[in-house]
Amino acid sequence: MKKKTSVTAVIFDWAGTMVDFGCMAPVEALIKVFGEVDIELTDEIARRYMGMSKKEHIRKTLQLPEIESRWIERHDRVPGNEDVASLYNRFEQVIFDYLEDYATPVPGITSLIDQLRQKGIAIGSTTGYTKEMADTVKKAAETKGLHVDCCVTPDSVPAGRPSPWMCGLVAMKLDVYPPNAIVKIGDTVSDILEGKNAGMWSVGVIKGGSELGLTIDQIERLSDHELYLKTEAVRQKFLAAGADYVIDSIDQAGSVVEVIDKRLSLNEEGLR
Repeated sequence: MKKKTSVTAVIFDWAGTMVDFGCMAPVEALIKVFGEVDIELTDEIARRYMGMSKKEHIRKTLQLPEIESRWIERHDRVPGNEDVASLYNRFEQVIFDYLEDYATPVPGITSLIDQLRQKGIAIGSTTGYTKEMADTVKKAAETKGLHVDCCVTPDSVPAGRPSPWMCGLVAMKLDVYPPNAIVKIGDTVSDILEGKNAGMWSVGVIKGGSELGLTIDQIERLSDHELYLKTEAVRQKFLAAGADYVIDSIDQAGSVVEVIDKRLSLNEEGLR
């Protein structure tokens, strides 16, 4: 297909961005796994490091002062590498109980991807899931009409988010460059930092994402004022992390890509 835009590719996150509205699968799995060792996680704590590789997510969670102190109270020792490995191994087992049930594409994503492809834009993806987890999600999502050109997982690179290596490998696999002609879209601070560190345009999506952490039903039950306060808090967090743009929902991404494309055509450098 003849290239119609200056933007060469868009790289999406998976849970909370393309599927699993509210990013529920990893949260429920983490809460269950920590609960099995008598450590209660709140929803907020479970989401604190969302977007990172799951092993690093668990490590960071154990290092939180309130979690470390609870661990010492219950297990009479400081959590160490063996505990990280044990919790992660259990997480790898538990998460598969949730992945297929939470692989439904978020509203608007399939039509957005179709629109981008019609313009000759390649569709890549990165995730905090391992390859086996991501393959499960991809297979389930494909049966519901969601297809990407490339997916890279943390176990394929030296380090996951917020490092740029997954985005870099996606660009290489898709044969697209330079980095500032690529747009990264995700729903966590780790996603924003991943895109920035890769030298790409970084876009944060609020509704459906882990930072907001609400299902469609929960959003609909909020008053306009309550929803504004919650979404504005996420917006400011993304902007503080360096996001070039922040959108309320994924169906606004097409308009943002058009704005970025226009800026590129005018030889602007972007907000880096």
